Amino acid sequence: MKRALIVWGGWAGHEPEQVAAIFADVLRNEQFEVEVANTLDVFGDAEKLLGLDLIVPVWTMGEITKEQAANVSAAVQAGTGIAGCHGGMCDAFRTNVDWQFMTGGQWVAHPGNDGVEYTVNIKHSSSPLVEGLQDFQVTSEQYYLHVDPAVEVLATTRFPVASGPHALNKAVDMPVVWTKRWGVGRVYYCALGHHADIVDMPEVKELLRRGLVWAAEGKALAAGGQAGNANYTGMGDSN
Repeated sequence: MKRALIVWGGWAGHEPEQVAAIFADVLRNEQFEVEVANTLDVFGDAEKLLGLDLIVPVWTMGEITKEQAANVSAAVQAGTGIAGCHGGMCDAFRTNVDWQFMTGGQWVAHPGNDGVEYTVNIKHSSSPLVEGLQDFQVTSEQYYLHVDPAVEVLATTRFPVASGPHALNKAVDMPVVWTKRWGVGRVYYCALGHHADIVDMPEVKELLRRGLVWAAEGKALAAGGQAGNANYTGMGDSN
């Protein structure tokens, strides 16, 4: 049975406890053994993290110690997956650039704030993570992120929708969902999820379910020497 650790806390406006509960239900339905913690102290146990298949951060605008961040990074580099959404993963620790390097991006703005109606465009490619999924509408925050050019983008949204100082630039397609590697570990991020009701939307929940499972599968594949095998034909084809 795969083992997952969900760690929630930070800014309460993102409903971290409720979001963590949704993640826990999804993973238990996928036959994971799930531990849920509401303290970053669990990141102090390097050996524990190395033994996990998946880490799910649900922590916005917090402070992480260098040791805690290094322990998470080392575990992911060794094969433990990391997956999450919205500010709970990519606006977690604004002063820690190592965290941002690992996760692949950092929130910088949400023009129009909450309540912006926009389209999430699925980027159909060779990735099975979005196979069979269609574009959909969401009314929420539209995240503008600074994004690692190494990521594999699986979904985008078009800016500008709301007005702001960015609006006179040319239209841009901002990544909403991406994957990347950190060492032999798999990283999955979805920018949706301002509140628990957005995470619980069928389209968003399915994107996250696939991403959580995909990230966790990397541990066994790395141990079997398939982490960099381009010919592997399972869900791990993405990035």
